[in-house]
Amino acid sequence: MTLQEFFRLLGDNPLYILLFFTIIPLTALLANFMGKGEGNMPPWTYLYSVLIYLVCIPGIFAFTLSVYQFLFDRRSIMETDVLSQILPVFSMVATLLIIRQNVSFDSIPGFGKLSGLVMMIMATFAFMWFLDRTHIYVFTSLPFWQVVLIFVGLFLVIRWGWMRFITPKPNE
Repeated sequence: MTLQEFFRLLGDNPLYILLFFTIIPLTALLANFMGKGEGNMPPWTYLYSVLIYLVCIPGIFAFTLSVYQFLFDRRSIMETDVLSQILPVFSMVATLLIIRQNVSFDSIPGFGKLSGLVMMIMATFAFMWFLDRTHIYVFTSLPFWQVVLIFVGLFLVIRWGWMRFITPKPNE
């Protein structure tokens, strides 16, 4: 099954998408109501962590797919599928806003990993978009493993720079 076939299957059965992306924010809202003031305690943090992963992984994928289609495929915004590209992002944002009302994201297990993933995806897209727009094409006789090492090195430098940027200094 290709990705296009999967999206066609989801488009043919929109009820599943609507249920999935409305149940998660409603569950977060219910958890906020039931665990008011106790959001930093372990049972609630694990529930919030599961909800965040359930909504963020499809939301990040939908956002990444949309950015890819607009930047590289040069697809029109009018061709955007509302259920598979817009609804996951709105559901992700709504769920994160609801959860943030009751708990700090620092106390949710694994939340830092998601923000690191988003940062790496955005850095990759910025790098690829820059290469696409400048039309830099290199014809070289480098072996593939050296190209992969250069690519990984660039990501590590971007990650190191980002961590230095967002991490507060001890004397601040």
